[in-house]
Amino acid sequence: MKKDYYEILGVSKNATASEIKKAYRKKAVQNHPDKNPGDKAAEERFKEAAEAYEILSNSDKKAKYDQYGHAAFENGGGGGGYGHMNMDDIFSQFGDVFGGHFGGGGFSGFGGGSRTTRVKGSNLRIRVKLELKDILNGVTKKVKVKRLVKADGVTYKTCNSCNGQGSVTRITNTILGRMQTATTCPTCQGAGKTVDNRPKGADSHGLVYKEETVEINIPAGVTDGVQLKVGGKGNEAPGDGIPGDIHVIIQEVPHDKLKREGNNLHYDLYVSYPDAALGINKEIDTLTGKVRIKIDEGTQSGKILRLRGKGLESLDRYGKGDLLVHINVWTPRKLSKEQKNFFEKNRFDDNFAPKPTNSEKSFFEKVKDMFS
Repeated sequence: MKKDYYEILGVSKNATASEIKKAYRKKAVQNHPDKNPGDKAAEERFKEAAEAYEILSNSDKKAKYDQYGHAAFENGGGGGGYGHMNMDDIFSQFGDVFGGHFGGGGFSGFGGGSRTTRVKGSNLRIRVKLELKDILNGVTKKVKVKRLVKADGVTYKTCNSCNGQGSVTRITNTILGRMQTATTCPTCQGAGKTVDNRPKGADSHGLVYKEETVEINIPAGVTDGVQLKVGGKGNEAPGDGIPGDIHVIIQEVPHDKLKREGNNLHYDLYVSYPDAALGINKEIDTLTGKVRIKIDEGTQSGKILRLRGKGLESLDRYGKGDLLVHINVWTPRKLSKEQKNFFEKNRFDDNFAPKPTNSEKSFFEKVKDMFS
């Protein structure tokens, strides 16, 4: 089971951005490879801290994590996290957190050696439309994407400008002395490799567009706007670079009869005066099929029947919502002469006069109950 991000960094849920950054810096320094050469456990702790910081340092991702937990960033095996990244990838994203420590954020690697940057390919972003029945149990979607991949037959050679390091070092003289700065190599754009043999149709990086079918495993309970990640299925990078990711944005398709409110579903059921007065059994549609419900004799318009567990599963898998059936007594717009006579005859009958009791809840009380 995945560890809690707050627990990994040793901070509370109310921690400020500066406290989160400070905690991450402390954990990363403790488990830094230069301080723990050859220690695989330290490497894993370092990666865990980087993953936790990546989520908690981003206000949008932090809000989703606080609401849904790890499920907000899962897609049933689509990847995510830092298991597929090497240490340089992490430093390339969070190196600024370390300031001047460890050579300005560089990484010599477990067991020493010079730093070699691995470029990551760009990410792709797609939208996937889901109906409520798909959201109910989760679904696997197959989508076609066009992504950049290495062309067949492309070969690379070590970049002459940076000798495969991906960065070039410049030394400048200042009034404070000689200063050394490292910048991305302008020749290979940080890849450390340049194209040696470029097949026909490939771009300057040896990449071509290719259409592929990608499976996206979507968990139950996702909401409109939730973003999932499919690791390693974005655009490839030249040379020894790692591919980017696909960011999947969920778009919920409105249901024609059911309205969603969180994990609960709402259904408007209209009944006639006779049915409300005499009582009746009605059949309604749910996401799992038709269900018969009992309308009691003397049911008032506005009554809400709660069918527990007939809603949607929560994204964090902590139970299901309910189906709330709203009873609406239908008033006929036109009456026959015989019907009018009936109502005229009973207009002043005491039995037809409204007599709400304490058990009859007001509109505001019903709204309060719905959200309780």
